Amino acid sequence: MEGSESEKVFDSLNLNPQLFINEALNFVDDLVGDAFDFFHQEAAKVLKTEETDRSEDLKKGVVNVKNIIQLALDKRLSMWEKYSLHHCFTVPQGFSLPKPEGPSGDSSVDINGIENPELASKLDFLRNKLSQVGKESAELNRELQALERQSMLSGCSVASLTEALELYHQLSVNDKFEELVRTASDFHTKVEKLTSRMEGPELPRAKKSRISNGELYRINNDEGLLSATIEELQELVDDIKTLRD
Repeated sequence: MEGSESEKVFDSLNLNPQLFINEALNFVDDLVGDAFDFFHQEAAKVLKTEETDRSEDLKKGVVNVKNIIQLALDKRLSMWEKYSLHHCFTVPQGFSLPKPEGPSGDSSVDINGIENPELASKLDFLRNKLSQVGKESAELNRELQALERQSMLSGCSVASLTEALELYHQLSVNDKFEELVRTASDFHTKVEKLTSRMEGPELPRAKKSRISNGELYRINNDEGLLSATIEELQELVDDIKTLRD
């Protein structure tokens, strides 16, 4: 806006939009500061932290909360300042103030005393545009708040989903581990049963009956099943099935 035609028009009317915006921003800063000072005082009374070690912790906590809110507020106010300067405090292209009449050369203009229909029409146009901009600003603000709420809900949903997935994976791993332990225990029990049968009174009978292709298959009993090969174990299983039959 600086150096533009709009600035010249406002200067001629002794108006300074930037000064108005700065005063509004300063007012908001003072309001936020007073609000958090009051909040700190009330919190200290409720929590009874005055003249205690927790007093400094409470002060740091209030400052941290204020900084978070101030950061979000500054972003919105910055957007409001840019929008106001580029849309609210601009005049239509080709707009010009009437030249002063009279020898005094006074450049001030009495807005209420203007009887120029063309200028009155332009002023009405500006008023309507300002009203429209205000409505658009309110609508944009509502949309921004809706997006912020949606973003917050999405963040909560993602966090919940992540937590659920972690719990699912943890339970899955635990179930697999328990299943592996049960399988190992069952396998150990079966091996012990087979070993006891191998060392029982039926062992000589089993050795004599295991004849295939004219050869006698033997298993080394010095080290039990640990010294047997896979083929020997399979043959042992087949022989046990034969004995049961």
